[in-house]
Amino acid sequence: MRTLAIGDIHGCSIALRTLLDVVQPGSDDVLITLGDYVDRGPDSRGVIDMLISLEKTIQLKPLLGNHEILFLDAQAGRLDKEAWLRVGGRETLGSYAPDGHSLSFENIPPSHLEFLYKRCLRYWETGKHLFVHANANSVFALSEQSDDWLFWARFEDSFPHVSGKTLVCGHTAQKSGLPSIRPQAICLDTWAYGEGWLSCLDVDSGEIVQANQIGKVRKLSLAELEITSTSLPTQVLGSSPD
Repeated sequence: MRTLAIGDIHGCSIALRTLLDVVQPGSDDVLITLGDYVDRGPDSRGVIDMLISLEKTIQLKPLLGNHEILFLDAQAGRLDKEAWLRVGGRETLGSYAPDGHSLSFENIPPSHLEFLYKRCLRYWETGKHLFVHANANSVFALSEQSDDWLFWARFEDSFPHVSGKTLVCGHTAQKSGLPSIRPQAICLDTWAYGEGWLSCLDVDSGEIVQANQIGKVRKLSLAELEITSTSLPTQVLGSSPD
């Protein structure tokens, strides 16, 4: 059994499909997706379709991200729609539009709203790791964390958690395309919707597989990142180093 974590997807369905084809999570694996499935990238609908499909075959633990919160708040009228459209919502509604232009919440399947409202989690915890979207206050248990910490705090504000467990999060885009490491904390948001990569970490082996929107795949490890945070991965699959 593997415990796998995938960083912020942001509508990048090609990167997600490519990553899953390489990692091939099975029924014995636990896959934690760290939130931000929607906004900014071109295919939020396709991403949520894949997550719903994964629920049938693996132990999926989908976390809620701040962009899901914005999406649901705009859909429910708790947030001005235009404000959400300006931070990535336009691309999300466009992915649901039959013609790509009719930006209406009416195009969203009820099954997608049910997935986001009822099955996405605030956090996930194992014997050695804490999984959250954004961050966690180092002195409180995950069950006692505020929304500000779980969904909005920056990775730079992380400190070793009192539990001694390693924090695995997303939210703070690492525009180097490489996961960022702090003491007892790892950030897996590697800017999939920009010019970076979508990252999947096997938390036990330390292996990281990355894929991008043009179908490239590369591998690295936490050990490599700990040696240097500026070196490019040494193993690149299907492409030459960028």
